[in-house]
Amino acid sequence: MGENKSSISRARSYKELSEFWDSHGLSEYWDRLQPAEFEVDIQSEASYFPLEASLSAELRSIARKRGVSPEVLLNLWVQEKVRKVTK
Repeated sequence: MGENKSSISRARSYKELSEFWDSHGLSEYWDRLQPAEFEVDIQSEASYFPLEASLSAELRSIARKRGVSPEVLLNLWVQEKVRKVTK
């Protein structure tokens, strides 16, 4: 686990850390917590569109043969088509 980053549990391993929090509640230590600030940069957003069952089956078959997920294959195809249409 490297350096001790858990001042509350004094854990020296992930196992000790999980055992500590399995038997303690966060509310017991609320007054000892420090505010945390961080940014979240979401790169993509999922949108769902209906697809005919037979077309979905073909897509899955082609994706499997190419060794990629159906989502990746569909995204690549849509990107290609959008580029052609917007030229």
